Amino acid sequence: MHTRRRTTRVRRFGPACAGVGDERLPEYTILEAPSNLGLWPSGVERLPDALRSAGLPAMLGADSAGRVNPPPYDSRRDPETHLLNGDAIRAYSVSLAGAVAPLIEQGRFPVVLGGDCSILLGPALALRRLGRYGLFFIDGHADFYQPEAEPRGEVASMELAFVSGRGPTVLADIDDLGPLVRDEDIVVFGFRDEEQAAEEGSQDIRDTPIRACSLEEVRSRGVARAASQALARLVRDDLAGFWIHLDADVLDDAVMPAVDYRMPGGLSLSELSGTLGTAVGSGRAVGLTVTIFNPDLDPDGRIARRFARSLAAGLTGAVRAESAER
Repeated sequence: MHTRRRTTRVRRFGPACAGVGDERLPEYTILEAPSNLGLWPSGVERLPDALRSAGLPAMLGADSAGRVNPPPYDSRRDPETHLLNGDAIRAYSVSLAGAVAPLIEQGRFPVVLGGDCSILLGPALALRRLGRYGLFFIDGHADFYQPEAEPRGEVASMELAFVSGRGPTVLADIDDLGPLVRDEDIVVFGFRDEEQAAEEGSQDIRDTPIRACSLEEVRSRGVARAASQALARLVRDDLAGFWIHLDADVLDDAVMPAVDYRMPGGLSLSELSGTLGTAVGSGRAVGLTVTIFNPDLDPDGRIARRFARSLAAGLTGAVRAESAER
C-alpha cells in the first residue's frame, strides 16, 4: 500500500503566446542534469554548459537550482536486466526527483537540462509523489523499446516504456510507484522512427492507450492544430498538470545535426517554438526536460545558439520564427 500524498495543483498562467515579460508567464528555474548514463559518454553530458553559454538562462529570465551530478558511467550491460547502468539510473532518478519536487511545490517551472533522455525518470518520479500528472513527450523516437530489443541496452531508447511502468522493476517501479505516468495521461508527439523500431523488434507504442502522434500525422493535420488537439488530452481536471519532455532529435536533421542518432526530416525550429508555446500557454505545463543535443557535434556553438533561441521563443511566448532560424 502506498502512502497517500497531497496533490499539488499547478499554477495557471496566461494564454498561449502571451507577450514577453507578461507577469503570468512561468517563473523559470534551470536545473542541470548532465547524465549520460542512458547513452554513452558521447558529449550530451555537456548540454547544460552549451545552452548556458548560448544565453538560455538570460533569455528565460531564469534563476539556477544548481546541478545534480550522476554516478560514474559503467559500460557493462547487466546480464539479467539487459540494461546499461540500471541501478545507477535508478539512484540518479531518486536524487533528481528530490531536486525537482521542491521547485514544483514552490510554484517554479523547472527547465531540466540533460544529458540523455533517461533523466525524464527523475521529474516523473517527483510528480508521481505529488499527485497525478500527464506527459507531453516531444521526441523524434518513441523510446518504447524493451531491454531485449534495444541493441545496446541504452535506457535513452526505453525511458517512455519505464515511465509508463513497462520493463524491469529496477526502473519501471521505482519506490513501488510505477507506473509513474498512466498510459491515458501520455501524448507522444512528432516521432518518426517507426520503421527502424519495428525492424529491431521494439514493442509498438500504438498498441497501447498512449496517444501517439507520429510526424506523418502531425504534418497531415498541421503542426499547430496537431499540438492543440494533442494537448487537449492533457488539459483535464483530473490531472494536476503535465510535464514536457523534449529530445532535440525531434528537430529536422537539417537544423539539428548535433545528435547521436540522426534521422532525416523533423520539425523546424519555428514549429518547435510554436509547439512549446502552445504547451506553456495552456497554463497546465509544470516543467520541461531538454535532452540529447550534443555540443561536441557543434564546435562553433552556432547550433546551440539557434536551439536556445527557439526554446526561449516558445517558453516566453515570443515565437519569432525568422530570428530563431537565423
